[in-house]
Amino acid sequence: MPTLVRKTLGEYRRALVGWTVGLCAFLGMYISIFASMMKDPDTFSKQAIAKYPGALRDLMGGMSDIATGTGYLQAIAYQLLGPLLFTMCAVILGNRALAAPEEAKTLELTLTLPIDRRRLLLERWTALALGLLGVALVTLVVAGGASSAAGMGVPFGRILAAHTGLFLLVLFFGTLTLCVGAAFGRRQIALAVAGVWGVAGYIVETMGRSVDAIAWLRWLTPVHYYLDGRPLYQGWPYGDYLVLLGATAVLLMTALLAFERRDVGV
Repeated sequence: MPTLVRKTLGEYRRALVGWTVGLCAFLGMYISIFASMMKDPDTFSKQAIAKYPGALRDLMGGMSDIATGTGYLQAIAYQLLGPLLFTMCAVILGNRALAAPEEAKTLELTLTLPIDRRRLLLERWTALALGLLGVALVTLVVAGGASSAAGMGVPFGRILAAHTGLFLLVLFFGTLTLCVGAAFGRRQIALAVAGVWGVAGYIVETMGRSVDAIAWLRWLTPVHYYLDGRPLYQGWPYGDYLVLLGATAVLLMTALLAFERRDVGV
């Protein structure tokens, strides 16, 4: 493993451990509730639907099948809260790749070493991707084990498909944050771009299914290619996942071009 990748992973260590523990605790706690709720599924389903107004139910995936193992796992882990938490982790790490050290005036010192900007960015991104992959693998094991223990009846292959999409989604947003940091060198700008794109994209994807005026915008958000294929229900949406990978590759190339042409520290 390249030295810079290893060093960057070391810098990310505490954050990665913290987010992994937090995500695992979140998944384990909420999934474990399913077994007790299923003692009276009809009542639980009615109460869950009544608890949320229509717009919020749309954001939560409709919740029409919340009393099933697949519906509950989708609503809790893969529809809103799980992606939100994991994306926050990706954005924080993406900001630490370039924008944070530039604002701290340490990036200029790194660039005085015998390492070109292209290699620096690629190895920082590699560390970001490996860190997110590590979090994804651990949380996958927890999600699969907890759902099995709770008797949800969701095949592990479907959970793997959904978790893969989740990883690709957060990798996109981590790369987006790194890209904006490479272009502007400011954490707040990178955070704002990732936050606005993420929140707006999620609203457009969920609301656009029933609002024709914004339906066409769904194709412009990465959230569409994560949610639309419904992997927990239908299996692997290979085409959608390839779009996410391609969009991430475009962001990485854009970051390389922007970082090479900009004066760092200005």
